[in-house]
Amino acid sequence: MEAVTGRARPPPHVAGRKELDMSWDVLVLRLPEGCASVEDLPEGSPGLPLGPRADVLAALAGAVPEADLSDPAWGELEGPGWSMELNIGDAEPVDAVMLHVRGGGDDVLPVVLRIAEALGARACDPAGWVLTEAGDTSGWHAFQEFRDHLTGVRSGG
Repeated sequence: MEAVTGRARPPPHVAGRKELDMSWDVLVLRLPEGCASVEDLPEGSPGLPLGPRADVLAALAGAVPEADLSDPAWGELEGPGWSMELNIGDAEPVDAVMLHVRGGGDDVLPVVLRIAEALGARACDPAGWVLTEAGDTSGWHAFQEFRDHLTGVRSGG
C-alpha cells in the first residue's frame, strides 16, 4: 500500500489557533475478513484497497455531499465546531483515506462512521481504537484531552 499523501494543513478558519491546528487522524481502510483492527493485520499487510478513485469519490460524495471534493486527492468538510480534511492520496486504486479532524464536539463521529460505511471500511485512530458506533467517543475524547493538555487551551469538545 502506498502511503496516503497530501497537504496536512489546517483550514483557513483554524490556522493560527494552536488548539485547533493539531488534528485527530483517523485511517479509513478495508480490513480483511477476520481482522477486527489494524493490529490484527499480518506483518506488512496493508489491508484491502478501497477501490478505483472514481468509485471512492462517488461513495464519499454520497456519504458527505457537503464535502468539497474538487481536488480528487484531497477533500474538505466543515461542521459546527469542527473541520475535516479527507486525504485520499494519489494511488490508484485508492488504498485508504486519512481523515484529519480538528476542533471539538461529538457530532463529528457519525460523519466519520458514515464515511467508513460508505467505503465498506473501518475507521481506526492512531491509538488502535476502531470506531464502530457514534457513541464510541473514547478515542476522540482522549485525543481532545491530549491536545488540550499540550496546548493549554480547552477547545470545548
